[in-house]
Amino acid sequence: MSSPAFTPMNAVPFTRVVIDDQFWSPRQKTNRKVTIPYVQSMSEKTGRFDSFELTKADLEGGWKFGMPNPPIYWDSDVAKWIEAASYSLATHPDVELAAKVDEVIALVAASQQDDGYLNVHFTAVDPDGRWTNLRDLHELYCAGHLIEAAVAHFETTGKRTLLDPMIRYTDYIASMFGHQPGKRRGYPGHEEIELALVRLWKTTGERRFLDLASYFIDERGQAPHYFDIESDERNEDEKNVDEWPHTMGQRHDVKQAHLPVREQKTAEGHSVRAMYLYDGMAGVAAGTGDEGLMTACRTLWDNVTNRRMYITGGVGSTSEGERFTIDHDLPSDTAYAETCASIGLVNWATQMLQAQGDSRYADELERVLYNGFLSGVSLAGDTFFYANPLEVDPKAPYFRTRERIKPFRQGWFDTACCPPNVIRTLAALGRYLYSENSEGVAVHLYVSGEVTAHVGDTVVTIKQETRYPWDGDVAITVELGSTAEFDLRLRIPGWCNDAKLEINGSPVEHQTERGYALLHRVWQAGDTVALRMAMPVERIYSDRRVRSSTGKVALGRGPIIYCLEEVDNNSGLNAVVLPRDAELNSDFEESLLGGVATISGSAKKIVRDAGESLYSTNLGTLIATTVKAVPYGLWGNREQGEMLIWINEA
Repeated sequence: MSSPAFTPMNAVPFTRVVIDDQFWSPRQKTNRKVTIPYVQSMSEKTGRFDSFELTKADLEGGWKFGMPNPPIYWDSDVAKWIEAASYSLATHPDVELAAKVDEVIALVAASQQDDGYLNVHFTAVDPDGRWTNLRDLHELYCAGHLIEAAVAHFETTGKRTLLDPMIRYTDYIASMFGHQPGKRRGYPGHEEIELALVRLWKTTGERRFLDLASYFIDERGQAPHYFDIESDERNEDEKNVDEWPHTMGQRHDVKQAHLPVREQKTAEGHSVRAMYLYDGMAGVAAGTGDEGLMTACRTLWDNVTNRRMYITGGVGSTSEGERFTIDHDLPSDTAYAETCASIGLVNWATQMLQAQGDSRYADELERVLYNGFLSGVSLAGDTFFYANPLEVDPKAPYFRTRERIKPFRQGWFDTACCPPNVIRTLAALGRYLYSENSEGVAVHLYVSGEVTAHVGDTVVTIKQETRYPWDGDVAITVELGSTAEFDLRLRIPGWCNDAKLEINGSPVEHQTERGYALLHRVWQAGDTVALRMAMPVERIYSDRRVRSSTGKVALGRGPIIYCLEEVDNNSGLNAVVLPRDAELNSDFEESLLGGVATISGSAKKIVRDAGESLYSTNLGTLIATTVKAVPYGLWGNREQGEMLIWINEA
């Protein structure tokens, strides 16, 4: 039987969500106190903020060789810092930070050209290069991040100091691109502006921004191919049509431009670009009611999550091209799984969730947040992973990945897209927790705190108390001014096989719709709901076609994926064998990694004499040992050493 028709929902703005949670609150505090200031400091030190000064016409003749050379992507880094700082100010006012945001925005706005154009590199360094290489040079990508920053700043402060310049820039872009005579038929090589235009449309209500997003999405991959047209205009050789390997798939697939998007069945190319494109596609599909485009989104979602995604929620399996490869090609030790791609998947999942209301999108959103995203930043908040492998031997990465996959977090990167992406995601974490519409409220993630939701004209406050993700019990209290009839939807996670509900202390049977417990009733102030989800240790196996994990097992508990670290288990983790009948226990360790549940049990380890030949008929000796697993999202916060998720099983 098919589910009843679903009325699309809207994410409750994070400004109406209060997070007071033993797991997430410390991370948000570190983000606010350490990571946002750290990204600000590095932006100042590297010249990212000051680079906007180079666009001034009276700068003694403009930019010259020897001056700081703003790379083609610096605008986007500054934009993400503005976005993150704006979010932080909305929940934790800070006079000094607010002044700095105003200062940087003034620099950005002052760099806008008379025709509305706004890009540091192509104003100060290469003005003749404007719009000549959309395939490679990130102009529209930077514009998209500046638009997102403008929307965030306006929504959190009410100021239009960045919004108005970005509306002007967007209108200039619309005058340059489209099907009308005299316009270019181009679209970005690095997607981002599409999803940003959807946000701008939602904020302003101006349909022209949604129409421009629709144009960029539907023109992508059409014949004659625009990237070929502009390549011919630059007199490029055919062999230079893409800078990354051509053997993986069709021409232009690294930029998802090998086919029109509605014809694409598999996730191809650069994983961050793909996630940003699919986010934009879902937003346009929902905004226009385009079921054909939404069908394409569902097809791509199924391919990503069922064939091309790591158990951590990471996507992009190779550092060569930072891209997807083929179905089930998910190597552990050379996994790229860029932090930015994880963030892109979180945001795409959120778009799909609001439009479709299916818990499978929230399940993957949760998987990424607790695992593949969280591993991207240290507990201290000042070091980062760009790539997030699932197995690490500190001695091996240089030889296998040209140092592109690091065995420990780094303080900064030449291409530093990930740190500012992390800070904006953590600062606005509340926007992923709840949705609302005229029929009710949906709870997607279990995080202590409260939300003020709008159900039609009724204002509803929902409070959560939980120790999730370490415990599956959630206590919910409903507060409202007068009785009201509405739906309360509680996600039953895909990992949960045993969920029980009580209302006001009495057990209730519940209807499940699209993976949510649907509680429809006349609610009164003070009503309580108790959700109890069993959270045993689970053994998780991959599809047999994932060659790197065949014959191996991963450990999970609730939404958390676990790993072994050398600091707990000594070196030679690849020689550990977990018996199929070994009992596994979970214990909460208050003093470890800020307080975490660990998994431990008996195991075996293969030992051979050091003097034996490289290859031998002697398997070695299986000795008894114990193993201790910690959450993958928190690995690498103690000593450097080996790490792995997939454990030999016998």
